[in-house]
Formats: sequence, C-alpha cells, structure tokens
Amino acid sequence: MNNKYSIYKIIKYRSGFLLLIFIVILILLVTFLISIASTMFSERQTGYRYGTIVDKAIRGKIISQDGYTLSFSEPKFEAQINTLSIDPTKKELFVKLFSIYSDIKESEVLERFQNKNGALIRGRISLSKNLSASQASRIKELNFKLKGLKVFRPLDETKPHLVFGLDVIAISENRRYPYENVLTPVVGYTQNEHQQNSNYLIPKAQKGLEKAYNPYIKPYSNGFVESKKDALGTVLRDGDSNYLQRVDGMDLYLNVPVNFQFLIEEIIDKAVYSLDAQEIMVGVMESKTGKIRALASTSRFNPEHILKKDVNRLNPHFAEYLYEPGSVIKPITMAIALENKKITTKDSIDVEGGVMEINKKYIIKDDEAFTTLTPEEILTHSSNIGIAKIAWRNSGAELFNGYSRWGLAKKSGIDLSIENVGRIKTAQQLDQITASGGSSYGYGMFVNFAQLLRAYSAFNNEGIMSTPQIVDYVKDSDGKVYDTSTIPPSEACSIQTANEVKNMLISVVQNGTGKGAIYDGLEVGGKTGTAHVAKNGAYIASYHSSFYGFVNDERGAKYTIGVFVIKPRNLYFASEVAVPVFHKVVEGMVKFGYLKPTMPR
Repeated sequence: MNNKYSIYKIIKYRSGFLLLIFIVILILLVTFLISIASTMFSERQTGYRYGTIVDKAIRGKIISQDGYTLSFSEPKFEAQINTLSIDPTKKELFVKLFSIYSDIKESEVLERFQNKNGALIRGRISLSKNLSASQASRIKELNFKLKGLKVFRPLDETKPHLVFGLDVIAISENRRYPYENVLTPVVGYTQNEHQQNSNYLIPKAQKGLEKAYNPYIKPYSNGFVESKKDALGTVLRDGDSNYLQRVDGMDLYLNVPVNFQFLIEEIIDKAVYSLDAQEIMVGVMESKTGKIRALASTSRFNPEHILKKDVNRLNPHFAEYLYEPGSVIKPITMAIALENKKITTKDSIDVEGGVMEINKKYIIKDDEAFTTLTPEEILTHSSNIGIAKIAWRNSGAELFNGYSRWGLAKKSGIDLSIENVGRIKTAQQLDQITASGGSSYGYGMFVNFAQLLRAYSAFNNEGIMSTPQIVDYVKDSDGKVYDTSTIPPSEACSIQTANEVKNMLISVVQNGTGKGAIYDGLEVGGKTGTAHVAKNGAYIASYHSSFYGFVNDERGAKYTIGVFVIKPRNLYFASEVAVPVFHKVVEGMVKFGYLKPTMPR
C-alpha cells in the first residue's frame, strides 16, 4: 500500500514538473512570436538612437564691382582617430589611403602616430587640423571604405559591434583674402575667437568693411540634420530625416572694380617710393552718385598674414586720419562768402602786395606779390591774404554755419567702421580775426580725406554733396537686394555758387598751381594744398600735400578725385607732389573707359 502511494507521488511530481517546463517554453515561444510580429509590423522605434549633424553657417562674401571675390569664409575640419581602433596588420593600408584622400604625405601621416620621443601613441590622435570642406568630405567617404575593408576593429572585445573609425570635426571658420593686399585696409580684417560655449573658432570683424557691415555679413543661423544613427554611431540620412537649411551671412557687392583699383595702387606705390612719403591716399568717386570707383592707400597689408610691421597699416586712414588741410579749404570759404552775398565774382580785393601784418604775432604772407586780385585770381594764385579778407566779410556764425553746411566736423557717411570727424572753430572763436583768417586757408581746423572728397563733389554736382559709397548693395541667400546707404546727399550751396566756384577751379588748373593736371579733351578743375604738419603745438618741417578736384568728359561722365600725400620728403609742394599723381589717375581712367577725351576737330 505504501509502495503504491510512493509511485503515485513520483508520477504526480514528474507530471507537474513537465507541465511547468511546457508552460515556460510556451511563454517564451509567445514572447518570441510577439517580438517577431512587432518587428514586422511596427516602426521599430526602440531599435534606433537619434543624432544631429550641425551645418555651420558662415560669413558672407565681399565681391568687387567686376565680380572678383575679395573675401570669403572657408570652414576648416580636423580628422581624428584612436590608434587602437586600427587593425595593426592593416595600418600601412590606412596610412596610404589617408595620404591619398587628404593630400598629406605618408611620412607626415606616420609622424602623427608618434610622440615627441618617437614612441607610438596609444589612444586618440589628430591626423590633420587643416582640412578644407572638400578634403573633409573625401575623408568621410574614405571612412566608409575603410570600414568595408575591415581596417578598424572594436576597442572592447566584449562589444564587437562597437567599431569606431575616423572622426571628422568642424573646428573653425577661416576668412580668406585671395587677392591679398588689394583694397586694404578698406576691406578690413578679422581675428578668430571661440564661439560662445564652444571650441569652434569663428572670425570676429575688426576693421574696414568687415566691421562696418558685420550686422549684414555675419552668419545668421546654423542648419542641421536630425536622423537615426546606426550601431556605429553614424547618422543616417533618409526620408525620415529632419532638415533645417543653414542661413549664411549676406554678400557685399562693391562699387569698386578690382582691376582699376589695382592700377591706382600701382600708381601710388611708385609715387610713394619716389617721393619718400609716409603714405599716399587716392579716391575716385562718381560726383553725382557718390559711388567709389577706387579708394587706394599705400599702407596696405595681407589680412591673412598680419605682421608686426603692419600694425600701423590696419586702420583705414581715409576717415580716421585728421589733418589741417591748408589751401584746399579756400574754395569752400569762397563758396560760403558767395552764398552769403558778401562778394561777387567781379569784386577786386586788395592783397597788400603779398604781406599783411595783423599784429606782431600774426602776419599773413602770399607766395606771389599782387596789389589786387579778383576772387577767381585769389584761388588761381592761392592768395592767403585775399581769402582771409573774404572770410572777414562774414560773421563768426556765418562762417561756422557755412563750414558745417559743407560737412566739416561732421561724418561724411563713408561706409567704413570708424570715422573721426575732426573739428572747426566755434562761431564765437571765428569772430576773432586770427581764427577766421587761419580757418579761411585751412589752418586751425582738422578734417579727414573722405570729408573733403564729399565736399568737392558739390562743385561738380550743382551744389549737392554726394555721400561716398564703397558698397553698392548687399544680397541675401534668396537673392533679395538691400540698400545700405545711410547719409543722403545734402545741399552745400546753390547751383549758381557751385558753378561760379567750379569755373574758378578750372582756372586754377589752366592758369595756376594745378597746371600739371591738364588733360587734353577733358574738363579738369581742382585746388592744391600744401600745409605744415603740427607737432607738440608747433609747426615742423614736414608737410601734407593734396589736390582735390574733378574731371569730366562731353558724354556726361563726372568724377571727383582726391589725392593726399602725407609727409613727402623729396618734394613737398602739392603742384609737384599731388598733382602729378592726379594726372596719372586720370590717364588710368581714360585707359579703363571711365572717361573719353574729346579729340581736336
């Protein structure tokens, strides 16, 4: 009886155990089938990780009037590898292929695997930190090929599915200037700095157009690709990816053509050497529109390779260098008096035989001795006494308002990053005979080159001063064009006054100190200026020489031109220094078709 009961218990126990095993197997089978069905009929969202590729936006370009790119941005990339991830038996293949795809010599690639002592580095190394966008693209392509060739191996043998290859990382945006020092310092320059909360380096505008137009040309927003990543961590681009297009900075389109600019730079480079001058500046501007066709300085530099000797060349002196202009102010003083009805073109002014003593400390002298001169003759012979007497017919307030109306001590509006406006005497000061007399011929006031270029445009544009404009327009990535002009043209004087002084300036060229500017078949006018340089409150044996004027042809082309020479040593009279440069500039304009001389009939 007990034996039968024991057998029964054994059978019951075994049946229960088998039933339990069957139930477990059944549960596992159902779970497996559910997993298969889920895989077949769902989107398998849990099988993927997601990643993002950032597409860095870059600065806009600076493009010349004749279509040359003067400045553009180029992303730079770094290629990294963990040396332990390379199969030792395939290292030679890796080095050879990386050399081909990166344009880096095999010997240089091998050097990256060693430390300073020549020992092999076990860990992450940088193979290159200077890859262009096209090189980076090729390296990424190579990475996929090397994976297919089983060049890479897992770092952890317990995780054979984790195989890491080459990493290509965007590290900086570098600014390029393919024409080196052409149109510098006008173009400006940048310096790289770290982007906020990032190791990525971006160009920061420092001077010139780069700085003045930074709000337009700086990158607007980065783009990105958000998508699934495979087991190796590679972001997969497919139909389910999310894209956001990057928005780069706008492009600047200039009024300055590179070819003509280059010619003007050649002219002044030769002149600065022969004159042994500190610097020469030249501006060529359409009188009516203010469009700058050339803005050249002998103080230039390569923005990509700024040297210690370039420190004093980085600032565009056209709007920053202040100086006492001398006799080139006389036509403006003349215009103020004519506009205020203080003189007429037929008046005769007593010029005291060339010497006039106001007091023991203030004596005015002329280079030529005349008894009387008309207003035109006063400009033609550059009489200090004559223009001072004309100025004295105006009150201090009239002179102050007049100089202000002609843009002195005000921004010219030239589109550079910084402009020093200079200064003129106050109305109260100009009521004093010494202050008004000195101001009348350009002493006791400080101006910049761009202000005078703008002022002289009025003589060639019916009394309207045009704002010097280097940039024509900016354009965004959608092709939309934006006008960036700031200061509108302004009236300096009436048409009658402008034309009367214009005729006087033509006489200066035909009969006076500007004879060297004559160009047959063209209408040329202008005024010379030779002024002492002041240092520590006293005038020294250094000079500023200048010639501002205009040139026109019968087709209707009208240009205002300024030539300014800082501290020439071999010669210093403007007629010998600035005027010959002016003439060569006009020759260049004829050569490039800006002017067409009328042939004698």
